[in-house]
Amino acid sequence: MELGGIRYPAGVNLMLPLIFIHHDPDIWGKDAKEFNPQRFADGISNAAKHPAAFFPFGGGPRICIGQNFALLEAKMALSTILQRFSFELSPSYIHAPYTVLILQPQHGAQIRLKKI
Repeated sequence: MELGGIRYPAGVNLMLPLIFIHHDPDIWGKDAKEFNPQRFADGISNAAKHPAAFFPFGGGPRICIGQNFALLEAKMALSTILQRFSFELSPSYIHAPYTVLILQPQHGAQIRLKKI
């Protein structure tokens, strides 16, 4: 098989790190490396130049078995928090994202919660 001008022997496993696809300016635009939740305002399939560009849980027969549970759990937790608290970033927060396996804040994200 040949891919990108490189010939691979039969039986070779190719790994495609999602982090590279999820941060590719050719797919997501010039602001690909910026945190911009607004890009998903018209739905996940309209967020990038290709409707299948965002796949945090993988896809096909090996899709993450916990995808539905993880999404439901996240929605329930967020719903509960938003019903009970208002929040804002701490004035001491420094925006410095970095990537280890996933994108995360280098110095954490200090948030001030106020009970509603």
